[in-house]
Amino acid sequence: MPGLLRGIARTAVVAGTATAVSNRVSRRQAGRWAQQDYEQQPPAAQPPAPPPAADDMSARMDQLKQLGELKAQGILTEEEFAEQKRRILG
Repeated sequence: MPGLLRGIARTAVVAGTATAVSNRVSRRQAGRWAQQDYEQQPPAAQPPAPPPAADDMSARMDQLKQLGELKAQGILTEEEFAEQKRRILG
């Protein structure tokens, strides 16, 4: 049973990390496309500033809290915790 829980926990962490990375890549691409469109158009009114990256940081903090809980419950080992933490923090 602990092996099953560890597998589920690992899958949840990997899925959360993949979601965070995917969201970051999407925002980065959208910013680049917006910049290309802006460079091709004649200068007019400046586009509004993008929202702060608080959502991204908030998601990272939530993932780190989940990791800490899984480690405290004994589901993740210290090495697994360190690896996932490194991935989340980049």
